[in-house]
Amino acid sequence: MDLDAYRDMLIAVADDCPVTTGIVPTPRGGKPTVAVLQYELLSTQPGTLTQRDVLFQTWLRQQNLPDDLPETERATLWERFFATPRACLRSSPLPKKYGWGLLFDAHGRITLCPMESNDYQRIIAGEVPGVTVRKALRSRRA
Repeated sequence: MDLDAYRDMLIAVADDCPVTTGIVPTPRGGKPTVAVLQYELLSTQPGTLTQRDVLFQTWLRQQNLPDDLPETERATLWERFFATPRACLRSSPLPKKYGWGLLFDAHGRITLCPMESNDYQRIIAGEVPGVTVRKALRSRRA
């Protein structure tokens, strides 16, 4: 699916998610994991980042590049980063392992939605019209 196509959608936790509530990811070996980086981005900027923003900013931080790069350098890196196909957030560790749904609004901006929340449960039950539900990818084969 196109990275820009996620609108009015919940990426629900994977069927094989090992937790029953949203868990805040922690660094491993003193370094932030992809889960930590994505959680930090989405929890501090709810409803402002798109899927492309999250993927790109996560990559920048993994490369130890600053968020405040000059606009021309940032644009060049953005083009280079998205020149190759990228996995969508259905493969993110947040809905696969940590119990966080990813709720996309009509503009593709993302808000974290813990699986134990009333909002998450209502969306999963089909009680919120206009919101499509897609499951995160499983961690293991069926």
